[in-house]
Amino acid sequence: MTVRHGWVGALTVPALVLALAACAKVEHAAGGGGVTAEAVASPEGAFLAYEHDVQVQLDAEAIAPRIQQVAQACQSAKFGDCAVLQVDQRSGDSPSGEVRVRIAPKGVEPLIGLAGEGGTLQSRTTRAEDLAQQVADTALTKARLEKEHARLLAYQDRGGLKIEDLLAISTRLSEIEAGVEQASKDAAQQRRRIDTQLLTLHFGTTSGERGRSEIGDALSESGSILSTSIAFLIRAAAALLPVAVLVLIAGWGVRAGLRRRRRTP
Repeated sequence: MTVRHGWVGALTVPALVLALAACAKVEHAAGGGGVTAEAVASPEGAFLAYEHDVQVQLDAEAIAPRIQQVAQACQSAKFGDCAVLQVDQRSGDSPSGEVRVRIAPKGVEPLIGLAGEGGTLQSRTTRAEDLAQQVADTALTKARLEKEHARLLAYQDRGGLKIEDLLAISTRLSEIEAGVEQASKDAAQQRRRIDTQLLTLHFGTTSGERGRSEIGDALSESGSILSTSIAFLIRAAAALLPVAVLVLIAGWGVRAGLRRRRRTP
């Protein structure tokens, strides 16, 4: 941690010790993989779109109810504005699933806490995409189209225009209005990505349960493997039997010929 000299001079020794201890605590939590309880949001004047991926380990029987619980908490806006984008649930010996939502920044941490309750947050990834250039381009496009639209309307109000000119102006005005509408939609989508955050929760079983499941799968598959091997041996024997008979017949014929030769003086 970098400390400015002027800042140190302004603090008493006990206050400085407490400040350093607080910094050390935060760095330890981040380094140890702990989940921060403070919401991450785009700073004032920035245009950052945040996305979170969280891996949650739970007991097998708890995964399906937890997926439904998280989805219902989002739909009911329990932790703020939220929209469920995807729910994926897989059953079997190793159940798993995902829930993807778009939620207000203040609701990210509570929803992650709900998802990991009674389990383990195995990993978490947070990333942000800078939309500043896209926002600027969209605003510039919209302003340019609106300016052209106003200019064409003023030109259309003039008298003495030919019919073909009026038709061309009308066609261009329609194109501009469609462009302005699309730019407004793009701006709204960009604003939505900045004001809300994309959160994907991945649910899986613990390593112990996965190990037991793999052993169970191996035992259940052993019977089919054995029967397949025996069937292969039977097919191989059936395929080789005619060849073996021909070899025996040929051997018998060779031996009989050799005996006749020996008996002939």
